[in-house]
Amino acid sequence: MQADPDVAPPVGVGPHPQPWPAGAHLDPDLLAGGDRRNVLDRYRYWRHEAIVADLDSRRHEFHVAIENWQHDLNIGTVVRTANAFLAAEVHIVGRRRWNRRGAMVTDRYQHVRYHDDPAALAGWAAETGLPLVGVDNLPGAVPLESVVLPRACVLLFGQEGPGLSGAARAAAAQVCSIAQFGSTRSINAGVAAGIAMHAWIRQHAELGS
Repeated sequence: MQADPDVAPPVGVGPHPQPWPAGAHLDPDLLAGGDRRNVLDRYRYWRHEAIVADLDSRRHEFHVAIENWQHDLNIGTVVRTANAFLAAEVHIVGRRRWNRRGAMVTDRYQHVRYHDDPAALAGWAAETGLPLVGVDNLPGAVPLESVVLPRACVLLFGQEGPGLSGAARAAAAQVCSIAQFGSTRSINAGVAAGIAMHAWIRQHAELGS
């Protein structure tokens, strides 16, 4: 039978053929029923806890923080992108509620930490020895395209529209800007976060491993 071009093929894989492979990292329910999760093929049929443990063994040294004062809809995208680039943690500053739909379930695999305000984030970062690197197109900001990001750091983003709050700017050790060439004043916060994370990846990640 010819496949209907208007019907999307099922995501993932069906039940694993018998005999099943052995391993404590494998989930018997997924082996029996199939694995339709949005995960890499290498993680098919793995237990959730085993996937997180494997990610934890090789996470990068950068963290991502984003302010959330007005229920920013970009936070789900930031979490999903942080998972894709294997950030150590995502830090949400302000409101604890955020749009999890945009994360596409990646928040189950990505560590998320909450802080009441920029001062609380700054205190945590100081105790951990991580500089805060703000990303916003502000006067005096250093172009992200020319700066060398610290290997261990927190990339800090404001929310859509207003950008970094005054308290966040004051807490940042430095602020980087992203080059723009069109008429818009700013780019989407989720996009900005992805650009900055990829800049870190290009400078510090072991590519091709």
